[in-house]
This record gives sequence, C-alpha cells and structure tokens, in this order.
Amino acid sequence: MEGSQRNGNLVFAVNGERFELTCVDPSTTLLQFLRYHASFKSPKLGCGEGGCGACVVLVSKYDSKLNRVEDFSVSSCLTLLCSLNGCAITSSDGLGNTRDGYHPIHQRFAGFHASQCGFCTPGMCMSFFSALINADKGNKPDPPPGFSKLTSSEAEKAIAGNLCRCTGYRPIADACKSFASDVDIEDLGLNTFWQNGDSKETKVSKLPPYDPSKNLVTYPEFLKNESGTHLDSTRYSWFSPVSIEELESLLKHSVSENVGSVKIVVGNTGTGYYKETQRYDQYIDLRRIPDLSILNRDCKGIEIGATVTISRVISFLNEGTDVNLGSYGEMVSQKLAQHMQKIANPFVRNTASVGGNLAMAQKFGFPSDMSTLFLGVDATVSLLTIHGQEKLKWEELLARPALDSRSVLLSVWIPFKKDGNFLLNFSKFLFETYRAAPRPLGSALAYVNAAFLADVSPHRNGVVIHSIKLAYGAFGTEHAIPAKTVEKYLTGKILNVKILYEALKLVKLNVVPEPGTSYPEYRSSLAIGFLFKFLYPLTDVDSTVSSGLFHGIGETFVEDSSKSNNDDDGDTSQGKTQTILSSAKQVVESSTEYYPVGEPMKKYGVSMQASGEAVYVDDIPSPPNCLHGAFIYSTKPLARVKSISLQHESKSLADGVIGIITFKDIPSGGENIGAWGQFGTEPLFAEERCEYAGDRIAVVVAKSQRSADVAARTAVVEYDIEDTDSPILTVEEAVERSSFLQGPLSLNTEPIGDFSKGMAEADHKILSAELRLPSEYYFYMEPQTTLAVPDEDNTMVVYASTQWPDYTHSVIARCLGVPEHNIRLITRRVGGGFGGKAVRNMPVSTACALAAYKLRRPVKIYVNRNTDMVISGGRHPVKVTYSAGFKSNGKITALHADVLINGGISDDITPLIANHVIAALKKYNWGAFSFDLKNCKTNLTSKSAMRALGHVQGSYIADAITEHIASILEMEVDSVSSQNIHTYESLKLFYKDSAGESGEYTLPSIMDQLVTSSRFVDRRKTIDEFNRKNTWKKRGISRLPIVYEVTQYATPAKVSILQDGSIVCEAGGVEIGQGLWTKVKQVIAYALSLIERSWSEELVEKVRIIQIDTLSLVQTGYTAQSTKSEASCEAARLCCNILVERLTPLKEKLQEQNGSVDWTTLIHEAEAQQIDLQAHSYFVPDSSSKKYLNYGAAVSEVEIDILTGQPRIMQSDIIYDCGQSLNPAVDLGQIEGCFVQGIGYFMFEEYLTNEDGLMVTNSTWTYHIPTIDTISQNLNVRVLNSGHHKKRILSSKASGEPPLLLATTVHSATRAAIREARKQLKSWDKLEESDSKFYLDVPAIMPVVKTTCGLDYVEKYLETLISKPST
Repeated sequence: MEGSQRNGNLVFAVNGERFELTCVDPSTTLLQFLRYHASFKSPKLGCGEGGCGACVVLVSKYDSKLNRVEDFSVSSCLTLLCSLNGCAITSSDGLGNTRDGYHPIHQRFAGFHASQCGFCTPGMCMSFFSALINADKGNKPDPPPGFSKLTSSEAEKAIAGNLCRCTGYRPIADACKSFASDVDIEDLGLNTFWQNGDSKETKVSKLPPYDPSKNLVTYPEFLKNESGTHLDSTRYSWFSPVSIEELESLLKHSVSENVGSVKIVVGNTGTGYYKETQRYDQYIDLRRIPDLSILNRDCKGIEIGATVTISRVISFLNEGTDVNLGSYGEMVSQKLAQHMQKIANPFVRNTASVGGNLAMAQKFGFPSDMSTLFLGVDATVSLLTIHGQEKLKWEELLARPALDSRSVLLSVWIPFKKDGNFLLNFSKFLFETYRAAPRPLGSALAYVNAAFLADVSPHRNGVVIHSIKLAYGAFGTEHAIPAKTVEKYLTGKILNVKILYEALKLVKLNVVPEPGTSYPEYRSSLAIGFLFKFLYPLTDVDSTVSSGLFHGIGETFVEDSSKSNNDDDGDTSQGKTQTILSSAKQVVESSTEYYPVGEPMKKYGVSMQASGEAVYVDDIPSPPNCLHGAFIYSTKPLARVKSISLQHESKSLADGVIGIITFKDIPSGGENIGAWGQFGTEPLFAEERCEYAGDRIAVVVAKSQRSADVAARTAVVEYDIEDTDSPILTVEEAVERSSFLQGPLSLNTEPIGDFSKGMAEADHKILSAELRLPSEYYFYMEPQTTLAVPDEDNTMVVYASTQWPDYTHSVIARCLGVPEHNIRLITRRVGGGFGGKAVRNMPVSTACALAAYKLRRPVKIYVNRNTDMVISGGRHPVKVTYSAGFKSNGKITALHADVLINGGISDDITPLIANHVIAALKKYNWGAFSFDLKNCKTNLTSKSAMRALGHVQGSYIADAITEHIASILEMEVDSVSSQNIHTYESLKLFYKDSAGESGEYTLPSIMDQLVTSSRFVDRRKTIDEFNRKNTWKKRGISRLPIVYEVTQYATPAKVSILQDGSIVCEAGGVEIGQGLWTKVKQVIAYALSLIERSWSEELVEKVRIIQIDTLSLVQTGYTAQSTKSEASCEAARLCCNILVERLTPLKEKLQEQNGSVDWTTLIHEAEAQQIDLQAHSYFVPDSSSKKYLNYGAAVSEVEIDILTGQPRIMQSDIIYDCGQSLNPAVDLGQIEGCFVQGIGYFMFEEYLTNEDGLMVTNSTWTYHIPTIDTISQNLNVRVLNSGHHKKRILSSKASGEPPLLLATTVHSATRAAIREARKQLKSWDKLEESDSKFYLDVPAIMPVVKTTCGLDYVEKYLETLISKPST
C-alpha cells in the first residue's frame, strides 16, 4: 500500500479484489479493462455511448475529510480507468452470484420474471442498486422490515435510463418497486413468491428478505489509505492538478513545451456523442481542484464549480437551506433542478460535469439543455485560458469562437434578482423552463428547449411586462440564443391576446432552424407553443390568474401562473408522488393437465442472467493471440472501390492493425458467400462494385476490438462513381425500372369472391388510396458477435450469436471451401434476436471465420452498435394502394390491395413475406378480396426477418383501411371493425384449414370480454367528457383484434440421462430470451414423469438444457416465427417417449421386487442393464395442421399534448389466447414485451436514410426504442386458457410474435385523439379540410402528431379569441 503511494501506481478495487497497475493507456475505459483485461463479464457493451445502460456499474469513492463513502452508478463504457484511482467498482456479480448466493435484487428480478434475453439485466440491477443504497443512507424515516427507504417513484426513475428490448419494462418496475417503502404490495404483478389469495403480510414475508443494514461493503478498508494518491504522470500521461494555479501552469507548460494534444477530463461522457479516434498526449483531470468543485448558494445567487456533476447540482438545488434565498432564488433553484432531471440519464448525470456540458455546447454546438438554462438566468462564467482568468456572461462566451483545448471553464454564477415589493406594486418574477423530447424523462436530445424569465406586475388592463428574457436552444442552431426581437417587443407592454399573437409571429421569424435541421417547421411551432404556455395565463382571457391571484399571495401566483390553462389531466396523486407506471393486472390461467407444464415457473437461468454470469459470445474468454475484426462498409451505392486507406497517425487509437480482409482473401475453392437462405445467396464482400450504402467492403483485423473499430471508422475509401446508374431506393423506382426480387413464394390463398361484384354492391367506394410503412431496426441488446477459433486438421470452432446455426455453419464451410464436418458452430444463448440474427448474422460469422482461416489465429468480431445498425437491414418497408367498397352501415363488400414490398438488395427471406402480409390482411371479412404483390429489389441493405414478419404490415393495413372507411362514414372506427370481424364460416373461407375447429375460434368472445374488462364503453364516455373540458390535451381510445397465422417447422432434439439421474437436453431451438429452454425443461419433466407421476417436481430440477452444437445436433433450422419453442418441446417429448418406453418395464420390475423405486435407483439399474439412456428425435409437423391461427385483442387509450405533440399512453388492456399455455409467466412476458416493441414501431422508432440510402439514425442518440416513461402507464394482460386443442402441442399456442400487432391500438388511439384536436379546430372555423379524413404516419412521433393536429394551432386559437366580439 505504501509502495503504491510512493510509486504513483493506479490502484482500485473490483468486487473487493485489489488491482494495482504500474502502467495503462490513459484512454482505456473501465469497461475495456473489466471485460478485456480482467475477467469481469457482468457489465456488457451494448452501445458504447452511455445510452443503453448495459454497462452500468457502481463506483464508490472515499472522502477522507468527511470519512464518508460516496456511491454512484456510472456508464463504464465512457468512464476512463485512470479517473478511478483509489475507487472501488462493484458489478452485478459482485452483489451476488451462483456460488456465494444471489442478492435480493437478483432474486426479485428472477421471481418477478423481469429478465428475458438477460443482456440488459446486470446493468439494470446496478442502476437500481445504486439508487437503493443511496436511499438507505439518506435521512428518511426507517422503512418497514424488508423494505428500503426508496419510494416507488424513485425505484422507477432509477432504471429510466436503461434500455430493454424484451420485457416491456413492467415486470422490471415491479421487481424494483417491491423494495419501496410506500409500495402497495397488491399492486405488484405476477411473481413466483406468493399465490393469489395470500394476505399482504404473507406476501411480504415470502419476498426474498432485504435488510439495509446488511448491504455489502462497497468500499473495502484496504483502499482507504490509497484514496488520495496521485498517478505518476510520467508513466500515465495523466495529470491531476490540485489548484487553479497548478492547472494554469500545466496548460502554459503544454504550450511552451509544444505538447501535442491535451484532453481536459472530468467525466468523459462527451465521448458518447463525439467519438474519439486519437490518443492524447496529456490528460488533465480537473476533479482534484477544490475551487472547481464548489457549490454555494446564498441570497445573491448560486455558484457552481465546473467539475460538479449534474446529479450533484440537482441534489444541491433540492436540498433545504437555512439561507433566505427569497422567492426568486427558491423558484429558480426548483425549476433548474426539475429540468436537469430530464437531461441524459442517471448514470451519465452522475459523472457528466456542468463545465463539460457547457464546453461541448460552446465548442461543438452540442444541443445542450444546460446552455439554454444558464442563458435564461443570465449566468456568468469564469474562464481560464493561457492568457489568464476572466469572467463574462455565458451569452458573450457563446458568441465567441470555439474554445481551444487549453481553455477551461472554472465556474458558473447564477445571479438572483431582487424581489420587488409585492405588497406595494405587485411586481413578481416568473421563471419557467421547457423541453420537448422523444422521451419525457431524458435519454434523448430535445427538439427544442427553452428558459423564460419575466418581471411582471398587474395593471388595470391586464399584466405589464417590465422585462423579459427568452432563451431558446436545440432547435437547429449552433448555440442557444436569446430571442431579442421578441424581448424588445414585449418589454413594457400590457399583455393581452393581440400582443401575445404579435409576439408569437416574431418568434416564428426569430427562432429559425438552420438548413438541414430535421422537422424545422415543428421546431418553430414548439418555440411558439412554449412562449404561449408561458404568457397565455397572464392575458386578460384568464381573469383568474391575471387579476384574482395578484391580490393573493405572490408565491401562489408564481406557482399557478406556470400552467398553460386549467386543463385537468385526469391524474390523481393519491397523496404521494405519482409513479410512472400505475398498478396493472396480469391474469394467467394455468392448467394442471400436463403438470409441471402449464406452471408459471421462473425462466431457466434468470438469476444467473441478473448477476451477469450468463455467458454470451463476447463473454467467452478470448484465446491467446486472439485478434478482433470490424467492418468497413460502403457509404455509397453503385460505387466501385478504387482503394482503401487506413490512417496511420502515431496517436491514433487504431494501433495494432494486422491487416484487411476482402473478397480477395477467400481461399481457392471457396465462394464469396455471406448469407444463404431458402431463396439464394448474398455475397460476403463487394467485388466489382458496392451495390448499396452499407455494403460490406472489408474487415479490418487488429489486436483489440477498439483498434479495429477505430481503424474501420477512420478508413478512407476512394470510390469511382463514373458511368454508374442512379441507385434504386424506392419501390416506385423499382417498378419503373422493373427491378424485382423473386416473386411471392407459392401464395397459399387465391382471391376470394368477385371483387367487381363486391364493388358494384357498395354504397361508397375508396379508389386507389395509398399508405406506407417504414423499416425498423432490431435493436437486440447484444450486437452481432462471433468468435472463430482455428482447430486441428483444418477445422474450426465458431461461437456465434445466431438464430440459424445450421445454415450459418453451411455458409462458413462454403466460403472457406471446406467440408461441413470441418466446421463446428456453437450457440449457447443469444442476447435478443427478433429475426435479426437469423440471416443477418451469417455474414458476420462468415467474415470472422474467413479472417481466422486466413490469419490462422482466433478472431472475434463484436460489431459496434453504429455499424450494426447500418449493415443489419431490418423490417421491410411497404407501400400499399387499395380500393374498397362498403355499405353505408360500414359493412365492407370488397377490397383490392396492390402491395409493393421493399426487399433491399437480395432475396434473403423476402419471398416469404407476401404470405404473411396477405394472411394478416385477411383478419377482416372483406366480402370479396383480391390482391397483387411485388417484391422490389432496391439498392438498400437487405431487409430480413423481423418479429412478426409481414404480419405487422398486413394487420396495420387492414386496420388503416377500416379507419379510412369510418372517417368517410363519420362512424366510430370500433363500429366498422367490429361488424367486419369474421364469423367462423367466413374465417374458414379466408383461412381454410388454418381456421381449425369452430370451438377454437375465440376472437368474438375475446372482443366481448375485452369490452367488459377494459370498461370500454364507460371510458369512451369519460374520454368524451375530458375532450369537451380540455383545450390543449385530447384523448382517444381504440379496440382492435388480431388474427395471426403461424407455421410449425421440423425440429430435432436429443435427451440424455446421466449416471446420477440428471438429465441433459440439446434442443433444436436457440434460447434468445423467449423462454424456450424453460418450456422444454417443463415438458421433459412431464414426459419422463409418465413413468411415475410423483416424480415430476423432482425431475424439473434435474434437467439442464445445453447449447446447440451443429456437429452434435443437425437440422436445427431457424429459431423464428413464434413456433420454435413448441416444436422444440414436442421434439424433446418424443425423445422422452422413447426413454419412457425403455424404462417403464424396468421400473415395473423393480417396483414388483422392492415395493417402491425412486428415479435415481431406476437410472442406476438401467445403467447396469445397459439400457440406452439417450434418445434423439426429429419432430416433423403434420402437413394438415402445421398452420394455425392465433387470436387476441387490445384496447389502448392515448392522451396527446397539442402544444408539443407528445403522446402519453394512459392504459392498454390485452386479452390473448395461448391455448393451454406451456408456461403462462413466460407467455405473459412475451405478450408484454412484444406489445411494447410494437409501440416502438408505431410510435417512436425512426429509421431514416440519407439520399444515398445510408441509415443515419444509427445510434442511441437518434434511434429511440421505448423506455419505461414511454410505454403504457397501465398495462393489463390476460393470458386466456382456451382449453384443449387436440392438434396443438400439449394444447398450446404461440405467443412470441402475434401480440406485437396489438400495438396498432396505440397508433389508432393517437389518431382518435388527433381527430378530436382537429374537430376542435373545425369548431373554431380554422380547419378547411375534413377533421376526420387524414392519414397518420408511422411512426407517429411528436413532430408527426403535432403536424397532423396543426402546426399553427396556437395562432389559430388566438385568432379565434381576437375575432370574438368583446362583451
């Protein structure tokens, strides 16, 4: 210990283990060290941007002066290792693990079914653990035994920055809230701890016990004497000055000594946005300078040191103080803290500094909220340059040229205004901040942010504005700006509607996004809306505020005047802080017919996933001499590659590059093949030319993954685009140029009825209407990953994160030109797939194997998130042109649909999609139905299988058509859709054998049950009343059905019984989070217990499911289309039937001899008698019943904010028919997670490309999957047990994909709310077109919602008021 102090070594602890490093690259992040230099695999690399939470760990620092340990969560992918000298790090496996026992967090996550693929779970656990221990260290009252001091609201917000693509968040929130002191235990959802009917006391007693006093020690004693040590700067190039004078000296020295590049470090979170490609000569850590960490607040103002983190500022501003801050100081402190809580996410705010955020805004034009806030409060900053210190207004610094790397912000000063004499002149300051962003609680950049400060007082004719400051930011300009023209106009004015109207016109002229900014009109409209919201309560329209409250208490005026109107949002806090999610009901109906099948058992291996011990491909220790690869892809379509140049700068992070692998490195006898499905192949690398933007050109191979990634990112590709055709990017261009992929594969349906006759019978017609659906990215939490290890005799072992092991195996063999028995591909588990790791993993695995083959060394490719999003394709975009005929009562008589499917560059699985689109379109009885489909070939990435392939497009199209019909007839959408739901007879006509028996058709019953359980009729009345009372918020509700046709496929399995009676199974399906292993385990226990029924519970614990090995289990097929779980279960059951047949005679013999026999004795005797204890089977579904229909329905209620376009999903109710569920808890998780993923597609996820077809929303900053604050606030699900289905596997039905279609209700409810907004506009005589005839784009993001309502809604409202005759 003393030696490390003298030597200046880097010393820290991980999970209680001491590390001392004599030298380390200062650019090394904590995550890189944990995963690739040490053996800690619990933190995962999900994005490298601080945007997903998969890498979150706890950092603990010791303050020797206060003798106190500070614990906080961090994003380890951004945190520099050298910044953790003297710190302790705790990862999820440090909380608990398989050997030492699991932490209550792990146990509750497992018991509440809060993990599916498991890749995000360790980070989720650590985000929550950080909040948990900090709450328990607080001064709140002691909680009841077994609980923490954390509140339910705090528990939810603790995980608000963590992404999960599988679960839908509800069970995660329940697991976290189970620790909360204020939780109502009855509000928590389905779990394995208690039974229905248990008392509250019993339920609490059955939770895994939590005792705050027994929390693990996060900071070991041995570190306390080393917490203040400094690194030896000569070895680390890491400097930690302890005063501003020393910092100034360092900066001047770096200039005089001509030190090349200098990096100022606090939290390093900026690298999540601005990716670094070089190593710096000097790293200067500012955090040890006391003057830079200052936090002071008095009656004059607030002083914030530049190194203070955003989280610390929030806490400080929320803390009570004995100092009299005055009403202005209290108001500003409160508003700033509230706004800052919406910046980034907790684990980024914990290390992101105020100074760093402002520096990014000033130097790079980062769309900072802090910059706008400080501009709004007229802040002053202290600045250090090589010329000395100076103080200036933040507004002045923004106007200067970008700061150089040796200029440092020291502090921020927020001056307090002196309160006027309210009793004498009623003068009062108003301060308000605004933010419109895709996610309400942060983790998304704002479209616009604003901070407004005004000095106002009452006047006999209204309110006079003495002075006003209007700061706008993030709207598409380099820096936040004051709207000076508007300020000048308003100053001295007595506010009324006309003055406000003129001011808003000036805002539109002053707040103008720069060319190239997305949604410029929307952003301008937001700027107008924010000022309206700020000032409208002060106009003479709202007499309650403008006159009445001025005669009351000033503080009340400040509080109430921030409201835009008296709208009642319908929420009730019930005396406590409102949680993000309200209580929800999960109704599961178990069956004991095949016990333990049907039991809601927790997912197999879930605790191991929570602790981070579950092994994914990148968790496999890299073999000696392992290299790493990264793809270089084309940014141009139809371009010939002339050359590829790697940057060889001395300070580049891309050191250790070994070489580049291209098509030229494919061995003689091998093929340039990167993917192979049922319909053809796809090249691994571009040869003569790149066909599309995102086309794979090469793989850079280097000694580390970071080096490979940086080399690929900085590679310069020279293109030749002379004499090339223009690319085909749209389906219209493809049709025009006759560019098509293989036609639809053997469409399983013919046109139904006579379309011409149906149209002739119609009272009304729609002719050639169009709608479009975009693409969607998979966003599996684990990016594409493969490890290839050369083995003896020209063989290779490949570990791949794939949904299609056997075809991936074959593609690798064909590329290398070796027999397939030379390749052994192993897949244990996949961290989410959603179809994206079926065909689209093949080129990744093949390129990895090719590099390993060429270089004769192990190679791992872990595709970084940005590249993954570009090259992996996604969902098929679709355009449909339809014509329909219908009666005046809404009964549809005919439909014809022309469907154009954008398949991208290669066939992939596109020939399959037409069947799925048509099957989903047939959900309604169209009377007569005809169609034409074309699969278009375009110069885009190949579109591939994605969850609910084709079905989601077809089902949405069907619902959009019924909405269109309803708008023409001015009927309720529900009335049109309901009367066109199939009878069993029409269902049989449309779906033939897939319809099954009449008793299996449960959809009409489901629709009726849903009306009752969701209180649909009553809520419609309540919503109508709400919409009448509220001007700026509108609600809509929608009920829709789904009919989903699935197909079973052949699947193998192998079951072996070992000598001790334990059982191992190789299942044909891949565990991707869908609970396949769990269901197989239950089925094996049931099937083997047919020997003796009393053994079933014992047998469940004896079963282990193991990885797929393509040389051990062949013909595995692909894990997709919802039915692989049930097929794997049936294959395993067939194996067990063979074993039962072999063992039953022996069991009967032993029982006759001994009177009784147990399982272990039976197996020992079977071994002795040489009975074969291994069985293999290959389940081939019967052709007459391999297809079947799934049914479900949902009701969703959505509220929209007309001023911002923000949707809020108030409630969703789902009933879904699982037959007799194999595991209701697993199926419930699939239903919820699938539904939430559908919400993402219909409401949030923008898949945008540039003019060359290159995806540009390829980061967590720009691509927004649902988060806990954007899902249904109340999600109620019933897993319907519809009884015995003799042709189904143990009477079960699929759950993995169909529920995604139910999210259409959210989009439809949003449309209904918009219709109400447009109806209101129509009532003001301010809408020329129809209020009901409009199309709502997918996704219905905020700009789309507000644009459809009307971008000039505020102006039209004011025009209406102005035009009213005065009374």
